Amino acid sequence: HAKYAESAWVYVGGLAAALTEGDVVCVLSQWGEIEDLNMPRDAKTGKPRGWAWCKYEDQRSTVLAVDNMTGAELLGRTLRVDHCEKYKLPKELREREDRFEPGALYAGKELASSTYTLQRGQVVFE
Repeated sequence: HAKYAESAWVYVGGLAAALTEGDVVCVLSQWGEIEDLNMPRDAKTGKPRGWAWCKYEDQRSTVLAVDNMTGAELLGRTLRVDHCEKYKLPKELREREDRFEPGALYAGKELASSTYTLQRGQVVFE
């Protein structure tokens, strides 16, 4: 973990397509305060690609997330959580002034599923 002492970012892979950004934040927040999340989506369908980058408030939280979430199962998929040494949000996301408002990145875009809204996510634990 010492190699990543200057980074509070983690990579999260193996995410189910049914998960929203809110669901991912909810699950990962048990290891610390989350400051940012980038969950790429397919440009044509709007569906999540199955991975995300998450920035915690401090590096200690990244250690907890990596140690406790790697190999965990979520919605039938095995998660891979690992440190990111030099992650930086894409330029178009860094420059948006409204990106911290709920749903701001998807405002005006049609969602892939009409079942879910930006305010309502997916049931993760049943």
